[in-house]
Amino acid sequence: MQKIRLNILGLSVSQTQSGAYALVLSEENGDRRIPIIIGPVEAQAIAIQLEGLKPPRPLTHDLIKNIALAFNIVLLEVIIHKLEEGIFYSELLCEMDGREVKIDSRTSDAVALALRFRCPIYTTEDILNKAGIVLEGDEAKQPETGRAGKKAGSSESTPFARYTLQELEELLNEAVQNEDYEKASVLRDEISNRKKN
Repeated sequence: MQKIRLNILGLSVSQTQSGAYALVLSEENGDRRIPIIIGPVEAQAIAIQLEGLKPPRPLTHDLIKNIALAFNIVLLEVIIHKLEEGIFYSELLCEMDGREVKIDSRTSDAVALALRFRCPIYTTEDILNKAGIVLEGDEAKQPETGRAGKKAGSSESTPFARYTLQELEELLNEAVQNEDYEKASVLRDEISNRKKN
């Protein structure tokens, strides 16, 4: 089985399922993308890591990483190995005491852990053929969308438009301390957009 490496392209609100998110993975040396529908809790676990937020207490995936490291278990790679009836199946390839072990995992959890362990994510040619999409023409050139589905750098007013940059950074720190990661994500996007302009 030839493995094909994937990169995380981004997260956005699902256009097809209310309350869900689309995790988009892209082929490292190609144009195909795999959209995977995940729940809001799983999206939050991935977004927190992508955005570099540091929660005051470990979240579930951080706890799993801490336990693994305490027992000298290393996550070597994640492989999305099966697609059946629209559901992706993944495995974690771990190493402990020189022995490799494969562990069944939901794909959203596997990606959240791959981010924390900084390990590669792979899939197969078969899955890319079944689920991979290629955006053509103008679609491929559209700006990336943020978690709320708005275009990055959009001038649409946000609830935080009236705050200064310093006030936004204070609000961001407060949101992280209060474990309000959705608010923290919106604040971080607002700060990033301000710094770009």
